[in-house]
Amino acid sequence: MSLQSSLIPVEDIMTARQRLKGVAIKTPLLRNQNLSDQFDCNLFLKREDMQVVRSFKIRGAYNKMKSMTEGELQHGIVCASAGNHAQGVALACAILKVKGTIFMPSTTPNQKINKVKQFGKDFVTIILEGDTFDESSVKAKQLSDSSKLPYIHPFNDRQIIAGQGTVGVEILEDMEEPIDYMIVSVGGGGLMSGIGSYFKVLSPSTKLIAVEAEGAPSLKAALEHGGVKVLERIDGFADGIATQSIGDITYDICKDIVDRVILVPEGKMCTKILELYNEEAIVVEPACASVIAALDDLADEIKGKNVVAVLSGGNNDITRTEEIKERSLLYEGKKHYFVIRFPQRAGALKEFLNVLGPNDDIAHFEYTKKNNRESGPALVGIELQHKDDFQSLLLRMDEADIKYEHLNNNPMLFEMLI
Repeated sequence: MSLQSSLIPVEDIMTARQRLKGVAIKTPLLRNQNLSDQFDCNLFLKREDMQVVRSFKIRGAYNKMKSMTEGELQHGIVCASAGNHAQGVALACAILKVKGTIFMPSTTPNQKINKVKQFGKDFVTIILEGDTFDESSVKAKQLSDSSKLPYIHPFNDRQIIAGQGTVGVEILEDMEEPIDYMIVSVGGGGLMSGIGSYFKVLSPSTKLIAVEAEGAPSLKAALEHGGVKVLERIDGFADGIATQSIGDITYDICKDIVDRVILVPEGKMCTKILELYNEEAIVVEPACASVIAALDDLADEIKGKNVVAVLSGGNNDITRTEEIKERSLLYEGKKHYFVIRFPQRAGALKEFLNVLGPNDDIAHFEYTKKNNRESGPALVGIELQHKDDFQSLLLRMDEADIKYEHLNNNPMLFEMLI
């Protein structure tokens, strides 16, 4: 298949834009001064987190459903989503007065579930099924097949992709200078496929950078495999881009247009979530933060360049804040967990406290005294002010002959105990 035949035609993307008038807002493209200064470039943020459903997903969902006939929609539709696509479909259902059954993973944050209910009103029914998007999708497709209801795919559909491509239309309209780098997060690949299809025709010199979660590298795996590959296990934390496989349609497009794939650790996304909130007053979800986290990998290339990063969504549940802080601290090397064997005698805990540095903080402590034992294990979490303090902490613990096991790099024990 040639490049031109794999791409979504520009006219399909422009048709989608006409359909979306009055439904999706034209989100702002804003130059960010702090990040521009930090990376010595002109960095612009495409604020899809300010979209009506707080992500770009309304574009594809509405375009797909609006392109269907009344006969196709009369008995309702089915979809599966980790959250953002569900909100887009729910709003489309309410606007078009179409019944929708929406499958979502049981692990979906409550904030996203409540928003689906809010946007869909009485037109949608939510079914929580499975632990990941892919497990929910299996159940949704089973209902679609048995009930002969259309399945609205979140990314592997050319009308969905055309809708997402309208993000690229707006970016090129608003940018006065040529764009050197376009940075887009990738899960199923719909957003990158849509923007990339438009850019390859109208801004072919722009380098397209795909950013994936380190725990769910579906595009990278497919590119290395030479075709769509289903990942056996994924980390579902960055739920907006955590898919076991990219679509075959999106793969055919992405393999031809993407210049580079960058994998970002989930912990680094958490650090950027906190930085964006504290420094820019911008609320983003992990998938969205990935594009900011990827800038470090591009630092040398983008100096003096015009760079656009798409902030794909801001649907972050406030109840996840503690988990986000925890993952950030672990990634930054500022929080460490130990199993420590304390001698069961008076003064043992005080001796341990004496080895801590002046800025070290005990953030977690679990200990139960065991009868008839010489020592008892404690689970201790220590938060450091600087990651460089870790080695000196270990040295003091060794000099004090404290018996311990560091858990951070022991995945089995860490998952069991933390």
